[in-house]
Amino acid sequence: MRRVHRTLMATVAGAALSLLGTGVASAGTGPGATAEQQAANAAAGAAGTEAGNPRSAVATAAGVCADAAQIGTTEYIYRGTETIASVKQFYSPGCDENYGYVWAWKSFLDQNINFNLTVGVWAYDRGTLVGKRVEFNTHAQEFWSNAADTADECTSADGAISVPGDPEPFSTRTSKCC
Repeated sequence: MRRVHRTLMATVAGAALSLLGTGVASAGTGPGATAEQQAANAAAGAAGTEAGNPRSAVATAAGVCADAAQIGTTEYIYRGTETIASVKQFYSPGCDENYGYVWAWKSFLDQNINFNLTVGVWAYDRGTLVGKRVEFNTHAQEFWSNAADTADECTSADGAISVPGDPEPFSTRTSKCC
């Protein structure tokens, strides 16, 4: 019985790893959304999610292609020791475009602070933020950049939050995807 149980556990672990995949997707070759991601996005409908729903009302208004899926790492914006937002990069194989994504954390929003936010895709070869979107005096939770025609470049998502009264913006950049 123990041998069967261990074999079953190894099989399940191996299947889970094969579903997760290995390596990092690059900007121009990243996969589309997995079946699980597509199901989660469909279930969320027009709602935004921390994971990033390219079918949300905010994403649709920003022109995000529905097949966009995350590439690279998730990074976090900190205000001192407080985590205030998540930053991710998305790639759409159907539209061949990248997007930056910022999700402001509820614990930060619960402080009733309006802030300025910048999101975009950092293009390393150009040394500039592409698809840049800026929101002023906002209290929203979900932010998508404009489409960035950077699929053939090394890129990262870039997010920054400026809080009135704080001396500098708080920002981060995701892992470099090539």
